[in-house]
Amino acid sequence: MASAAPRHSPDARTKRTALFAVGIVLFMTALAFASVPLYRLFCQVTGFAGTPQRAESAPGAVGDRRITVKFDANISARLPWSFRPETRSETVAVGARDMVFFQAANRASQPVTGTATFNVTPEAAGKYFTKIQCFCFTEQTLKPGESMRMPVIFFVDPKILNDPDARDIENITLSYTFYPVEAAGKAG
Repeated sequence: MASAAPRHSPDARTKRTALFAVGIVLFMTALAFASVPLYRLFCQVTGFAGTPQRAESAPGAVGDRRITVKFDANISARLPWSFRPETRSETVAVGARDMVFFQAANRASQPVTGTATFNVTPEAAGKYFTKIQCFCFTEQTLKPGESMRMPVIFFVDPKILNDPDARDIENITLSYTFYPVEAAGKAG
């Protein structure tokens, strides 16, 4: 009686294991690239981590409650710009639309494109701080020596008054950090 041949040769098992490992690596790489945009979307929808919301218009002032909004501006050491708020703070009525300006100037001898990240503190205020217009929604390119006034139109959502974790907030800080946009395909 002849003995039965093994079901799988060692070479076939090795190949199957290698393909499985490559598949896992590709899946994890794709997940890593997708995690940043997915996290950003999650933060924008929920206000998580102090991420402000976006809206088309403000509802209008509600009652006499006012909150002081402070403005903070930072730049990456790799960005040859100056960047600052024109005013350090504004006291706004809850629900009322307000506009402030930031100044940016390119100190380099060539055009430079930057993009701004932002957050709000305290974190509990993030889901109630709402922007209508902001320079941070798009990349900004400044020519050599060019300066630009950049508006931010915002309001504090009246829903903050009904949140037991946020209704006693008297001060909110809106903070921006500008980073250079790296050119696609740039050789390192």
